[in-house]
Amino acid sequence: MGVFNKTRLIFTGILITAGAAIAQPGGQSAIGVGDPNTNSAGGYVNNSWKPSLRKDGAVDIVEHNNYLTPWQPIREADVLWKKRVWMEIDTRQKQNFAFRYAGDEESGGGMYIEILIDAIKNGKVTAFSDDRFSVQMDANDVLKLLSPPPDTTYRERVDGTTEMIVVKKDWNPETITKYRLKEDVIFDKNVGRMVHRIIGIAPYKDILNEDNTYRGSTRLFWLHYEDIRPINVKYEVYNPENDVFRMTWDDFFEKRHFSSYVLKSTFDNILQEDISNSKKGIDKMYESEDIKDKIFNKEHDLWVY
Repeated sequence: MGVFNKTRLIFTGILITAGAAIAQPGGQSAIGVGDPNTNSAGGYVNNSWKPSLRKDGAVDIVEHNNYLTPWQPIREADVLWKKRVWMEIDTRQKQNFAFRYAGDEESGGGMYIEILIDAIKNGKVTAFSDDRFSVQMDANDVLKLLSPPPDTTYRERVDGTTEMIVVKKDWNPETITKYRLKEDVIFDKNVGRMVHRIIGIAPYKDILNEDNTYRGSTRLFWLHYEDIRPINVKYEVYNPENDVFRMTWDDFFEKRHFSSYVLKSTFDNILQEDISNSKKGIDKMYESEDIKDKIFNKEHDLWVY
């Protein structure tokens, strides 16, 4: 066999191997744009979302393949110091406006709470009623907590009698204005720094009076954070500075792009009470910042000594 024929066989083999590596199930390529009626996240979370039937934009967008970065395991022998804190995220604060973004093609067509509800309805994650994840909740129970109480009206019939009409209301995702995080703060000597590991997340719903005045808020459910990380990595977060650079919800939480304050911690708290039980008004914020300072100073002390 001549040199030319050998070269042609080798080149043909390379093309076949490359084609097999790029080919994906369903006949799509790894970098090709899929069905225009489905987004790169694998489906929309809001049933009312209508995807564009034409190219919406001047940029040729390829499918965004976001991958989950696994956590570095932490051995107990490497832990020099650990405390547990419960944080609260208020979506009405400017830094947390991403939670209120109505959605687009890359964010699943809905708010973050709609992403969580969609995952629960489809059996991708399990909801719990407590932050110890000891009591599971059925998806139907979660949906009942979301739905507001129905309105009842009376209508007069032709014969002069009246009938009661029950009008069901759809839940409003904008009533979810708070998220509570349960996390461990650990100094890992293996990496030489303080590590924040979120354990669970719980959305809180506003309770309104009949005149739409604020009455209070109630917890809906708890989700184990490691269960929802594969969900978070599929959807992207709105970036107010640049429409090109979009991080995933997993990056948003892991890089701590949110603003939060401490509700409770294990710092000298034998009774495990919330700060609000002993502090009121602005004093709650002072106590929250004091706990954050303790964490910062502890990391500094472990580095120095």
